[in-house]
Amino acid sequence: MSSRSGHHHEHQRHHHRQDHGRASARRPAAHATSAAATAVASGDGYAIVHAGKQVRFGPVVFWIIVGTIVLLGMWSAATATYFAFRDDVLTRLIARQAEMQYAYEDRIAELRAKVDRTTSRQMLDQEQFDQKLDQIMRRQRTLESRATALGTIPDLGSTGSIKPQGRGDATPSSGSLKPSPISDTVTFVAPPDREARLESRAPLVAKAQPSQFAKAQGLDNEIVRLQTSLDQVERRQMAALSSVEEGIDSKVRRMRGVISDLGLNTAQLEAATPRGGMGGPFVPVKLAPDAGPFERQIYRININRAQMQRLNQTLAQVPYRKPVVGEVEFTSGFGVRSDPFLGRPAMHTGLDFRASTGDPVRVTANGKVVSAGWAGGYGRMVEVDHGNGLSTRYGHLSEIKVKVGEYVKIGQVIGEVGSTGRSTGPHLHYETRIDGEAVDPQRFLRAGVRLSAG
Repeated sequence: MSSRSGHHHEHQRHHHRQDHGRASARRPAAHATSAAATAVASGDGYAIVHAGKQVRFGPVVFWIIVGTIVLLGMWSAATATYFAFRDDVLTRLIARQAEMQYAYEDRIAELRAKVDRTTSRQMLDQEQFDQKLDQIMRRQRTLESRATALGTIPDLGSTGSIKPQGRGDATPSSGSLKPSPISDTVTFVAPPDREARLESRAPLVAKAQPSQFAKAQGLDNEIVRLQTSLDQVERRQMAALSSVEEGIDSKVRRMRGVISDLGLNTAQLEAATPRGGMGGPFVPVKLAPDAGPFERQIYRININRAQMQRLNQTLAQVPYRKPVVGEVEFTSGFGVRSDPFLGRPAMHTGLDFRASTGDPVRVTANGKVVSAGWAGGYGRMVEVDHGNGLSTRYGHLSEIKVKVGEYVKIGQVIGEVGSTGRSTGPHLHYETRIDGEAVDPQRFLRAGVRLSAG
């Protein structure tokens, strides 16, 4: 009974397990239809069961798939981390980039400032160089115009010479002006080196182009050298101008002094001086308000030169020159002497010049011939009226070369030395008269020496 009971129980458990197995089989099947595939491991690999279907994978493929899934997860995590922190990274990168950009910009600005300073300095140097060069060229043009102005001042030539003389003979060093107490000529001369001093020796600055840039120290030195040269030229010009002015002033004073010493009236002489045809509107001489020392000195020189020219024209009517050229010797002076024929005291109204027959006799001042012929004791005689009461007589001539009424100029030959009339031998009897009264000709001849001394 017990065995049947046990067998019965065993049989019930078997049926229960089968029923349980079928129920279990039904439940997974039902579950598999609604759930995902299930991987089942076995000794040969791995299987994925889905909807009653089963796919087997080998170990290598399985782990490749797992590794791929892991890598994708890590990549997703890294991507998520990047996106989480990229703002900070970008901010740092932008800040660094901006810092580098600012540094470059600062450096560029510094270099640009240096370039600007260098350019400004170069432009300033070039401007200064151009200004200096322009100043030098203006000074050169000024000095050239001054040289031209000085060149227009003529040599203070003779007031009328008996014997024309060259420039070399007119210098004080020639030694031929005063072979005797009475001079041949009255010559006004400029300083011997006048031509050299009036010449503009300014260097040719025009060769230097104003656009050249003063980079080298040599250009600055050259500018200084040019300025020094121009200063020397200017000093020489001012010295020459001062010398000319002093010479003119001195001659004007001497000329006025000579006229006064001769007892002549300057105003009357000037009024009696014959003048050629002249005319034109009156244009007063004006000095610019901004005129410098050079222009003022030129103005004074022109005024004094005009006075000197007027005095020269006046003195051209005064017989202070010698009637014969070369060295002279008086055989008889003016005043009381023993008469050569009678041996008694007598008045000699002129000077007797030793000369040879045929030597030329020259008029000593401008004038008009009022007598030309035989005149008693004078023999052949020429008398010239110089105006304002002045006249001269030339006696004992062997030949007369002018006619009455003819106008003669200083130094013109009016006759030849002879021994006509009351004469003991060839010589020239020369007289000077004021208002018809004979005066000592040596007064006038000494005045000529005084004038020629300058």
